[in-house]
Amino acid sequence: MEIYKGEKKRLYLERHSIANQFSFEIEEFLEVREYKRDEWIIREGRRPDFLFYVTEGKAKIYVTHQNGKVSLLNFINAHDYIGEMELLNDVYYTKGIQAATKTVCLVLPFSQCRTRLLEDAKFLRELTKFLSVKATLMAAKYSQSLAFPLENRLADFIIQTADNGVYREKHVIVCDYLGVSYRHLLHVLTQFCEKGYLQKEGRTYKIKEQYALYELAEAIKNKSM
Repeated sequence: MEIYKGEKKRLYLERHSIANQFSFEIEEFLEVREYKRDEWIIREGRRPDFLFYVTEGKAKIYVTHQNGKVSLLNFINAHDYIGEMELLNDVYYTKGIQAATKTVCLVLPFSQCRTRLLEDAKFLRELTKFLSVKATLMAAKYSQSLAFPLENRLADFIIQTADNGVYREKHVIVCDYLGVSYRHLLHVLTQFCEKGYLQKEGRTYKIKEQYALYELAEAIKNKSM
């Protein structure tokens, strides 16, 4: 993790200001943190001490079950909050959040800002909108498993998780997230390679025809609207 300092921090905050989402001056409290791919933003079970606002990149939310199985729950994208549930709830089991690409966050410490945040009507309205959209997207995700074939859902998954045009997720995690068999997943990945959408390189896949994947993924988004 890198924490931006001095001029680098100042310039970044000028380009990515979120001051309009708050009623109080937040700049003096803000940190800018950059995480590399696969770095943990929050480790599972450890309550964060900060509210994060993602300005760049993508992250993944994981949970470990009692039997030791690890499941991918959802994705975090630019303009999403992290740590909002811990801000609102004194008792909350924190999920693991891992950067899927280079991810940059604006960070507010709970120790200095919790009371102000919870009393800030402007911020709470923004947070309510975010939580509403988040709940709607979660509901849509579960309905998609019944409404769309794996080709569409896998294309959407590849687009969400690819880093610099390379897809490298573990098959077992993907099978669990999409609710499909290992064999079915490999079959569709092979089809994508035969059609020229992907090119297999060792254990990773290079995206060759991104537009074709977008077309498959857009069918889900258009149906959900």
